[in-house]
Amino acid sequence: MKLGYALSSEEHPAPALVDFAKSAEEAGFSFAMLSDHFHPWTDRQGNSPFAWAVLGAIASTTDSILLGTGVTCPLIRTHPVVIAQAAATIADLAPDRFALGLGTGELLNEHVTGESWPPIDVRLEMLDEAIEIIRALWSGEVVDHYGDHYTVEGARVYVDAAPPIWVAASGGKSGALAGAVGDGLISTSPDRETLDAFASGADRHAPRIGQVTVCWAPDESDAAKVALEWWPNAALPSPLGQDLRMPAHFEQAVDRLDEDDIADAVVCGPDPRRHLDAIEAYADAGFDHVYIHQVGLDQDGFFSFYRDEILPAMR
Repeated sequence: MKLGYALSSEEHPAPALVDFAKSAEEAGFSFAMLSDHFHPWTDRQGNSPFAWAVLGAIASTTDSILLGTGVTCPLIRTHPVVIAQAAATIADLAPDRFALGLGTGELLNEHVTGESWPPIDVRLEMLDEAIEIIRALWSGEVVDHYGDHYTVEGARVYVDAAPPIWVAASGGKSGALAGAVGDGLISTSPDRETLDAFASGADRHAPRIGQVTVCWAPDESDAAKVALEWWPNAALPSPLGQDLRMPAHFEQAVDRLDEDDIADAVVCGPDPRRHLDAIEAYADAGFDHVYIHQVGLDQDGFFSFYRDEILPAMR
């Protein structure tokens, strides 16, 4: 099991994210995944730096940690040809240590260009076509593409090496697509349906990446308060997370949640066993990578806790 760190662009400004990536590398995390958002989930989170600029800075200030997007939506707000060029650039800045994480996105980020928000089945079709375009451009050839959702004319990306593509999925249909077109799976739940669907089409050595959201603090009650303040969206049922339009709508949706609700969705407090149990749930399901999202401002305390308590136990 490889342990990674989630760089939460919704909660932290760009300079802090660069520092946190370096801290994750020094603490012993194997990889770091940067969220790619136009808006934060709530105004309290208060940040939304441009992921590709942040990744460029991180690539230049780290040495060994693998970097990835967790995850980028190449469907509406950003055309696949732009993602192909951006990802190839980061792969050049961080040779052999970048993976492009892709998914079907959220209305929260994708509505900003005024385009319609398709249902999930259409978005899966768009993701399939977008990945086809990205891989074609990474061949180094001139690409002309006239598809159901995208047009590309006379485009060429001058690329040295193509990074792997990890596809986010939840459920059988998206899991099957991830296995068919991706080099790895990203999921936020240790769900056997998703994993089995992915495995049906994927290479058996393809990485399976899970995400665990935690809020470390010296006191469990304090951790729950922080988690509710900074990341109440963790307790929202699907598909609200994909289909709400603005941070204000998320704030309305979580208005009646309490600390018990958030404690069911986020691992809160200083008990190492609870953190390890959440990681081991993914290992038991068949995942081989897990990246940890520490909610709130106390990232230094989190790094100390994981360096001293969790990473040694994992080894």
